[in-house]
Amino acid sequence: MIEVSERDGVAILRMADGKANTMTTESCAEVTVRLEELAAGSARAVVVTGEGRMFSAGVDLLRLANGGADYVQQFLPALCTMLGAAFSFPKPLVAAINGHAIAGGCVLACAADRRLMASDAGRIGITELLVGVPFPPVAMEVMRAAVVPQYFAEAVLSGSTYTPPEAMQRGMVDEVVEPTGLIDRAVAAAGKLAKLPPAVFALTKRQIRQPALDRLASGSDEVQATVDRLWASPQTFERVREYVASTLRKS
Repeated sequence: MIEVSERDGVAILRMADGKANTMTTESCAEVTVRLEELAAGSARAVVVTGEGRMFSAGVDLLRLANGGADYVQQFLPALCTMLGAAFSFPKPLVAAINGHAIAGGCVLACAADRRLMASDAGRIGITELLVGVPFPPVAMEVMRAAVVPQYFAEAVLSGSTYTPPEAMQRGMVDEVVEPTGLIDRAVAAAGKLAKLPPAVFALTKRQIRQPALDRLASGSDEVQATVDRLWASPQTFERVREYVASTLRKS
């Protein structure tokens, strides 16, 4: 479920879909629709956040493994479309990271223009390689744009998750704030960006992200085809099941 409210001309898009806010075909499609509506609507800026102790745990791995190749064919385009909609959103987009932001949850947060994380939020990071799935091109470009270059390969290849201060050092997070003031600070940050002329902001944001958008437009089809094939392979589903089982044992 996606809840949308408004404060001081800033829309607050809250993901409230179960305990972990995992990403499914349906939830990705709903976030995309909401972003499209907000882009065309009167809100001057948007804050995206989660519910409880979780921003988003990323892909619903159990559903992925159980759904098999047929589900991947539906889910992966929905995921990529959502991440692309967030990354190219024309208005100011601020992530208020209230809890763990793992894998796809981290990528969604990093697609925002500014990222504020509660000091007690837990951890953030991209664990895709540990799970056994490759990065879709749009996810890779989002992370390339966010992470400090000297830490980029480490963040991608290690699958590490980071505390809020560690994430700020690496560029995943811009500011660590007290939990009780997270939404207020995020709304204020979004409102500050919204004071800029909208058309000028949209153009400047596009110019900043143009190299990534150009790479996605010109050279990603072949990579995406390989990503699709690997996500849908029996070996991937087996690795995902092993990862889920290992994670459940640790918890």
